[in-house]
Amino acid sequence: MNAIIKDGDRPNEGEAEKPQDVLAAALMVDMEAVNLLIRERMASRHAPRIPEVTAHLVEAGGKRLRPMLTLAAAHICGYQGTHHIKLAATVEFIHTATLLHDDVVDESAQRRGRPTANLLWDNKSSVLVGDYLFARSFQLMVETGTLRVMDILANASATIAEGEVLQLTAAQDLKTDEAIYLQVVRGKTAALFAAATEVGGVIAGAPEDHVRALFDYGDALGIAFQIADDMLDYGGSSAQIGKNTGDDFRERKVTLPVIKAVAAASPEERAFWTRVIEKGDQRDGDLDHALGLLTRTGAMQAAREDAFGWAAKARDALTRLPDHPLRQTLSDLADYVVSRLA
Repeated sequence: MNAIIKDGDRPNEGEAEKPQDVLAAALMVDMEAVNLLIRERMASRHAPRIPEVTAHLVEAGGKRLRPMLTLAAAHICGYQGTHHIKLAATVEFIHTATLLHDDVVDESAQRRGRPTANLLWDNKSSVLVGDYLFARSFQLMVETGTLRVMDILANASATIAEGEVLQLTAAQDLKTDEAIYLQVVRGKTAALFAAATEVGGVIAGAPEDHVRALFDYGDALGIAFQIADDMLDYGGSSAQIGKNTGDDFRERKVTLPVIKAVAAASPEERAFWTRVIEKGDQRDGDLDHALGLLTRTGAMQAAREDAFGWAAKARDALTRLPDHPLRQTLSDLADYVVSRLA
């Protein structure tokens, strides 16, 4: 198996900063405004549990990558107004709402290295607070006064929900193929990445070819990001992925490495995957055996090549945008997403 670069590692002297840190530094003033708006809008006079649950996740050290993508896209396209702040907060609220719901569906116990909200409170609180954040996000969209922006983010929200439902039907089913996997990933991850970048261009009044380039970048970046995340479940550290290593295996999720391993499996190997994934009969040593199969069948290497291919598509999309210092940072970000698999 390929070595995994730990996300928590700090660069040694002389090493380049991580692109998300460069992005955060360049967008510091805007992000301070976004964070202030998030804190204001997650408040509730009548239900104190709402800010309690939201703060637990929002302030848990997330990178705020999606709202930074919105801000960066707006700046690259020359935006001079303030609506990008509201859109960035909108994107973060949608993302946080989906995380709250996901942890209930997946029965997760850890998120960003901390206990999940549903574990600390209960499932009802997580679902209802997630609903509240979705409602808040739509309030913020309306305040921009741009129907097209509302259309993009509303469609993204529907696509995210659709992707999660599709994942429910595709999970634990070894007949799930790469086309279905890609559809799930486009729903659960890439849709919000693409919407985040696209609305930045739309609010700036960018030409249609630039808006399309931003959409293509976000879509490809999101797919590369999710493939890398799924691979790291079979080789990353808990600190790196924000959950326990092997969670996807234990939850019997059919992700890209498993799909590729099953496609290349012998009858005996397929029987193993049927037992541990479809039947849920997992025993001591099964995770290690699965790791061995993923390596021997070339599934991990093939998935890695797919991730790098999507990262290249993201970089290519950026070449259609105006020259801007943040454009190079976004290109570096695409490289970094998959460098974790180097």
